[in-house]
Amino acid sequence: MRLLTWNINSLRLRLPLLSEIVAALAPDVVCLQETKVPDALFPSDACRALGFDHIAHHGMKGYNGVAILSRLPLADIRTPSRCNREDCRHLAATVAGIEIHCLYVPAGGDIPDPETNPKFAHKLDFLREVAGWYRNNYTPDRPVALAGDFNVAPLETDVWSHKQLLSVVSHTPVEVALLGDMQASLDWVDAVRAVIPPEHKLFTWWSYRSPDWTRNDRGRRLDHVWVTPALAGAVRGALVARECRSWTQPSDHVPVVVDLDVPLPGR
Repeated sequence: MRLLTWNINSLRLRLPLLSEIVAALAPDVVCLQETKVPDALFPSDACRALGFDHIAHHGMKGYNGVAILSRLPLADIRTPSRCNREDCRHLAATVAGIEIHCLYVPAGGDIPDPETNPKFAHKLDFLREVAGWYRNNYTPDRPVALAGDFNVAPLETDVWSHKQLLSVVSHTPVEVALLGDMQASLDWVDAVRAVIPPEHKLFTWWSYRSPDWTRNDRGRRLDHVWVTPALAGAVRGALVARECRSWTQPSDHVPVVVDLDVPLPGR
């Protein structure tokens, strides 16, 4: 199973790019974040034309939104709410016996102070709640893959400058600690870093504010795929499609792919 996650930053705007990505990377399952489309307007026909006959989506107008596109049947589709908000950030479905969770963690604004910045406070509460939810409702022996834009770059090699970004939202110690607690909730395995060693710098996001992202390469690894220990032995490959950041009208995020050696119906 090839699982791809991508913060597409407007699905309808970037359908042509999604088509190119599907043609180039041939995923079986696609997790999308920031689809920015209400459910009634979701472009299901266009997604089916790309080979994804099975679709789950949870969206709203203009903001957030998550979706799972699959070549294989989806079962047990769920849309958990977080922090008493219906803001379309979590979607789950079962594919070939594996639970796929698509998650979009709040960005948190610009000021890393929960007392003065409600967006940052929401982000911290969100991470705490998700950690507790998994800890209370799941066990590590359950085959689950968690993919999405977590909006936290946890490792020093996940940012262009650890020292300069310690006080920048996405790499602050409190966010890294809370993401670590979320990872510990089920002993989640960072599938990408299981393949690409942690000592290697690796980014999945580059700001639109950068006039030439390739020249200064000031990126962060905000997009992740984790698997429970039950699936750790099935991880066979991973890649970050960095080249997509240079395409016409790109998202500021690029797709992340993980290959899982699991039996698929009809294959």
